[in-house]
Amino acid sequence: MSRRLFFSIPSYAYLEPGFLALGDFEHGKTERKYFPDGERYLRIESDLWMRDVVVLGGTPTDVDWLEVFDLACGIARGGARSLAIVIPYFGYQTMERAVRPGEVVVAKTRARLLSSIPAPEGGTRVFLFDLHTDGIEFYLDDRVLTRHIYGAPIVTKKIQERMAGRPFVLGACDAGRAKWVQSLARDLHVEPAFVYKSRDSKTGGLAVTGVNADVRGKEVVLYDDMIRTGASLVQAAKAYLGAGATKVHAIASHLVLPGDALAKLQASGVFASIMGTDSHPGSQQLPKDDIVSIAPRLVECLEAGLV
Repeated sequence: MSRRLFFSIPSYAYLEPGFLALGDFEHGKTERKYFPDGERYLRIESDLWMRDVVVLGGTPTDVDWLEVFDLACGIARGGARSLAIVIPYFGYQTMERAVRPGEVVVAKTRARLLSSIPAPEGGTRVFLFDLHTDGIEFYLDDRVLTRHIYGAPIVTKKIQERMAGRPFVLGACDAGRAKWVQSLARDLHVEPAFVYKSRDSKTGGLAVTGVNADVRGKEVVLYDDMIRTGASLVQAAKAYLGAGATKVHAIASHLVLPGDALAKLQASGVFASIMGTDSHPGSQQLPKDDIVSIAPRLVECLEAGLV
């Protein structure tokens, strides 16, 4: 039986070496170029006929969404036997429900886009990593088999490595993430904590009003599922330090870090370290010692007879 063909979209090329080193894959070949008007030319050079194919591609941007969609459609129509799409970061995952009238639930419309990819004879499987909301995987059509891969084992291992046996408290930015942090804290055998916030009735702004746990003289590891601008993270870190914490570390499943977000987080002076997985291209801004790769976990899932 031939090895599985492995393709990735350009923005996830940084994860290719890890996958190719860990899995029994043959590197698929594509030709990409751009026309003067900005349109993209895409050609799959590898022979796809009756091959099992893996496509790696997170969807942080609209361009990435179309890269995954176009490539997967071409593979399915090119005669592949089966298709596995690995999505380390699902774009628009915080737009999973409508809050105001007329809001488009983009997480659902993008799930429909994935569901419309032609199904090869052996079916399509989609692997999703650490979604903001569990229910997103069920937005995809029933003809697509999905698996939500949780990042807790990866995150907890990184925390243990960084803390090196030192006592610490696992903190959340607010009560809304308390359940996630409580679950991780149980796995780590440490105490959880979160900050109380109140909303100003006039401005709508949120302000920290207190911390629910005694963090005096202790280090705090502050967990959030994703770090974007990091404004709420800085606010929470200041609250923990104000409550007597000696240091605050930050860790996230997804390091989005757009624009100068990382520079602002570092300039705040409240974090002893910022850590996370390499699920998002934004993670590549951080030193390697602060990043833990998701490739071993994702390859393990692909190798577990699911493709």
